[in-house]
Amino acid sequence: MGYHHAGFDVVGVDTAEQPNYPFEFHQADAIEFLRRHGREFDLVHASWPCQRFARVTAWRGNRQKHPDLLAPGRTLMQALGRPWVIENVPESPLRPDYVLCGTQFGLNVRRHRTFETSWGGGGDLISPCWHHNKLLAFEHKGERAYADAMGCTWMTNLEARQAVPPAYTHHIGEQFLLHLAMEVSA
Repeated sequence: MGYHHAGFDVVGVDTAEQPNYPFEFHQADAIEFLRRHGREFDLVHASWPCQRFARVTAWRGNRQKHPDLLAPGRTLMQALGRPWVIENVPESPLRPDYVLCGTQFGLNVRRHRTFETSWGGGGDLISPCWHHNKLLAFEHKGERAYADAMGCTWMTNLEARQAVPPAYTHHIGEQFLLHLAMEVSA
């Protein structure tokens, strides 16, 4: 949704059905979809599953039981020669071109995410995050509270747990457009 608000036409890909997804959607393996169609897009964004890297997985289970799609996904995205963004949890092995939190956008949620980009970041003039006592930090108070706090008003709380807040992707989309404009003017 954030990329849509930044002016992009959005196409989603996931192996799981996403009945509430508001844009064009393909139920497919994302890496295979990228191999076949990646060069058709002006910007490719990947949010590979984070369970392999998330601290909570180490506390509750075994990280090794979850696939590492980040490394092969990054290799493929680099080979496509198209601008790209990869998002994941802060403990993932991403170069932190952007590290974002809901509080930086006025959201009532603490959800840190790291973004690695093909353009290396820059131009990121955003205030640091600020965590106050009443933040929703992965709490699920009510059927819609978490999804609404993240700005994912069309999703369920369960879907929102796997989502990137639209404010983040709106910001990243604007940063890409700024980078593109600077490249064109140079």
